[in-house]
Amino acid sequence: MNEQQAGPETGRGDTANRRPMQAAAAAVIILLLGTTVVLFMQNRKTSAAYAETKAAEETARTQYVEAFNAIAEIQDSLSAIAVGEGAVSMQPQSLSAEQRLTQPTRSQVMESIALLNASIQRTKTRIGDLESNLKANGVKIASLQHMVKRLKSSLAEKEEQVAQLSGQVDQLQTQVTGLQATVQSDQDTIVAKNQAIEEKRRELGTVYYVIGTKSELTKSGVIESKGGVLGLGKTVQLTGRFDSGLFTALDTDQETVIHAPAAKVRVISPQPITSYELRIEGNQVELHILDPAEFRKVKHVVIMTA
Repeated sequence: MNEQQAGPETGRGDTANRRPMQAAAAAVIILLLGTTVVLFMQNRKTSAAYAETKAAEETARTQYVEAFNAIAEIQDSLSAIAVGEGAVSMQPQSLSAEQRLTQPTRSQVMESIALLNASIQRTKTRIGDLESNLKANGVKIASLQHMVKRLKSSLAEKEEQVAQLSGQVDQLQTQVTGLQATVQSDQDTIVAKNQAIEEKRRELGTVYYVIGTKSELTKSGVIESKGGVLGLGKTVQLTGRFDSGLFTALDTDQETVIHAPAAKVRVISPQPITSYELRIEGNQVELHILDPAEFRKVKHVVIMTA
């Protein structure tokens, strides 16, 4: 009887003891699950933030490299804009060099300056684009900003040099125009003097000759017969009345031979006898001038043919 009454009471006591333990275990499990979920969510956020940071870092690095490369290219462009020696020479060293600055040459210089200006404008646009990109991307790196500042300063120097070069072209062109006018005036003066000298030389070196028979020369009034008795023994003399239309000019500096179409001739005019000689050439006589300076002391040469 005693054993049958003790069994059920013991079972109810064990069940009552297990319920708090199960509740505690469940609470621990729930707490662990909650903690796991929280840690999982935090880990996901941390991973996402890390990925974003890495992406931002990579983007910044890419932007820096691109900006640096752009600056290097712009610097190369500026270095290629050569305004000094070896580019456009605008300092002639002599009058002849200045005279050679003709209109075609000036056009070539102005074309070179236009190319320089175009290159400067392209570089200015690239610097502006670079600044805009840096600002849009929020890149504020002191070294890049310093390099951009130096680029702008170098560009301003190039612009000033090209402007000075343009002014030099205009100034030099004005000087050349004045020089050309002076040279042209001097050349005209030299030409006029040379013409005067040539005319004087020709005047001094030219003699005038006439060839004809006694009858022809007498009829033309070049010679006359004087003296003698009863028409006999008269001598042929020059009248001194020379019709310029009857005489032929001979520049003794250029020609020294007078051809007389006769087998026998006589020089009536008083040329120095030693200044010429008569030579028979076939069926005619040639007067060869031996001493032009002496020969032309008498300007009019009268040759009478037989």
